[in-house]
Amino acid sequence: MYRNANCGELTEAFAGKKVTLAGWVQKRRDLGGVIFIDLRDRSGVVQIVFNPQVSQEAWNKADKLRSEYCVTVTGEVVKRDPEAVNEKIKTGTIEVMINEITLLNKSKTPPFPIEDDIEASEDIRLKYRYLDLRRPEMLETLKIRNKITHTLRDFLDENDFLDVETPILTKSTPEGARDYLVPSRVHPGEFYALPQSPQLFKQLLMASGIEKYYQIARCFRDEDLRADRQPEFTQVDMEMSFFEIDKFQNMIEEMLVRVMKEVKGVDIPRPFKRLTYAEAIDLYGSDKPDTRFGMTLIDLTDIAADSTLKVFKEVQEKGGLVKAINAKGVAAQFSRKQVDEDLRAVVSPYGAKGLAWLKVEEGGMKGPIAKFFDEALTARIIERTNAEPGDLLLFVADKKKIVADSLGALRLHLGKLLGLIDESAYNFLWVTHFPLLSYSEEEHRYVAEHHPFTMPVLEDLDKIESDPGSVRAQSFDMVLNGYELGSGSQRISDHDLQEQMFKVLGFTKERAEKQFGFLMSAFEYGVPPHGGMALGIDRIVMLLAGRSSLRDTIAFPKTASASDLLTKAPSEVSLDQLAELHLDVATILK
Repeated sequence: MYRNANCGELTEAFAGKKVTLAGWVQKRRDLGGVIFIDLRDRSGVVQIVFNPQVSQEAWNKADKLRSEYCVTVTGEVVKRDPEAVNEKIKTGTIEVMINEITLLNKSKTPPFPIEDDIEASEDIRLKYRYLDLRRPEMLETLKIRNKITHTLRDFLDENDFLDVETPILTKSTPEGARDYLVPSRVHPGEFYALPQSPQLFKQLLMASGIEKYYQIARCFRDEDLRADRQPEFTQVDMEMSFFEIDKFQNMIEEMLVRVMKEVKGVDIPRPFKRLTYAEAIDLYGSDKPDTRFGMTLIDLTDIAADSTLKVFKEVQEKGGLVKAINAKGVAAQFSRKQVDEDLRAVVSPYGAKGLAWLKVEEGGMKGPIAKFFDEALTARIIERTNAEPGDLLLFVADKKKIVADSLGALRLHLGKLLGLIDESAYNFLWVTHFPLLSYSEEEHRYVAEHHPFTMPVLEDLDKIESDPGSVRAQSFDMVLNGYELGSGSQRISDHDLQEQMFKVLGFTKERAEKQFGFLMSAFEYGVPPHGGMALGIDRIVMLLAGRSSLRDTIAFPKTASASDLLTKAPSEVSLDQLAELHLDVATILK
């Protein structure tokens, strides 16, 4: 028998009992001829003791043990002396006196300690991921992930959703990012695509009469990576027929409230706060705002237009905005150099040409632009910004998007820098009514803000061809603490409206038929109104586990360059394999 008990589950109730344990050597200490070893398995750590007076044979074997050796041991659980109790571990009140040991496998010296808070580089951790996953914080993250997916499945099963798998090898369709393509051996010159999402298939399931579908789905997107993005990711994907947005959102809230209770033991109040996209951009400069602190954006365009500051007046005349944020009570903490260099460096990557500022004092304001505002305008600014002596006002004047992006980033920077964010809070937020379309300067055409199958707001339908940029979508995002967890929408289920949408997006009738003909055909057979959403499981795990990177939430992730350092993928393949797929790398590389 390898074991009849788990290391981390032993308590004083086991005292006097014989147990057999199995696991890895965490640490080994030889104190005056008695060997103490911290033995670790998935459940935790327990101290085991080898005393030559108990078993010389076991002591001889223990003397040769080193870090990460895999062993099974048998011995008696005993209570520790009060002065020897270790409050840092669950099993700190007991230890196991060993009389038998079997070495299951030796270990090379690990490239980093198997413990939390190590200083090993991420590349080393990913190369030896099977060792990295032995560390307690990594194991705990996977346990949290497991708990989240089980809770989601249980909730959706209780609400009559059917778990239906959709294809991984599918057709390449334009969904916003580049597809990962898979060449077909039996169809020379043709390719499958890995799904960016199950979007089309879940709509077809609604056409099939499934009515309520879900799936823990793997998705693939060939796009530039960052800390919270991976080329392959997992989402809980949902779709409903006879769809009503309010009822669906209520269900999603119930599901997330249960996840928070089951996983974190936290009660989240309902209903969740709601903002339209326009409100979120106006107040926070972001469509995924972190609402755990204030410092909202304040529009001063009308006041700035009455000043003698040329830059402000020109921006207003060109239809731009002048906005500010009020960093309350921190004026004394920032020197002129810190504002002009450090804070300006935060906004410059977003296109801001400068960062103007004023410090509020008794009786007025002080700063480089103070002279451009007379007493009346100064009073108006102070009233509009709710400013008090000691406050620091920070201004950006530019096009609407630049102002929003710049001040939105500066707001988050100051929130972290000044300790304004309550790290224990979980602020869920619905952001609704996104633009249906956005204009791509690169492609010189309108593109779908979410995807081409999103239903427009009905009262905006008459503008879909004459003024596409003003049309709102029946769409909604779920945001948590400044991160987008997922997106959803009412879908287009009308054949003619979907054709019109493709036309606005620049599709010819022939191209639309070639890429989406199977969906359009389904729309001719009594498709019910439907909609749904997908929530990113990796991102939910990252936030609930307190991790800073998606890579720490996935068992075997890719690097920022989409490489797998463990398996060394992607890699070259043989010429014979390429020939079977009718591919010639030399020709491709030319």
